[in-house]
Amino acid sequence: MLRAVLFDLDDTLFPQADYLAGAWRAVSVRGIEWGIPHEAFARELKSIAAEGSDRGRIIDRALARVGRSDVASAPFVDVFHAYEPDMLEPYPGVAEGLVALGERFQLGLVTDGHPAGQRAKLHALGLDRVFDVEVYSDELGREHRKPDPLPFLTALEQLGVDARDAMFVGDRPGKDLSGARAVGMQAIRVRTGEHASEWCGLPGVAVVDNAADAFELLLGVTTREPRAAH
Repeated sequence: MLRAVLFDLDDTLFPQADYLAGAWRAVSVRGIEWGIPHEAFARELKSIAAEGSDRGRIIDRALARVGRSDVASAPFVDVFHAYEPDMLEPYPGVAEGLVALGERFQLGLVTDGHPAGQRAKLHALGLDRVFDVEVYSDELGREHRKPDPLPFLTALEQLGVDARDAMFVGDRPGKDLSGARAVGMQAIRVRTGEHASEWCGLPGVAVVDNAADAFELLLGVTTREPRAAH
């Protein structure tokens, strides 16, 4: 019987592009100190990021495009990691869906990325008190980012739940879903965000359009009584 539901964060519960827009704006403003044209730098940062965030070295490549390869990227990386948005909007149905799920199941979060930034996102989304367990894979070591099994297993251990009794909801087949399936969890793939069109041929994975559809599916999987207050 399903006892816990674990979630990815970026592009699963909210559009990561909204966060990045503000973060790149903060980075580009810092460039004024080096005489870098603010608008041009911001434009190149967004353009390169749109080519695929996994390619890396976004700031270095943007500096090169504005003719400032002589400027070190480290101060800009610090600005990016320190960026804290005042508010972010979750995808439709997420806030209500998590409340409804939390009445039946334990809830967990398993997310990659700079831990301070990920926590800032949760706070800006108003979701920082929703989850029973939050696992930030970088705190275990960057080598343990999804699909490495450790962050999934850590969350399950902290929840006290067997993988067979847990569901993972995420957007990325090659990271979220393959990692969850590898440790024995059930999984739901949402087709939102940067990787929405990525092919998913994994067995045992339900595919829905968005988080609201995932909540609807999850709330119909069991007739168990509401969980005890916690």
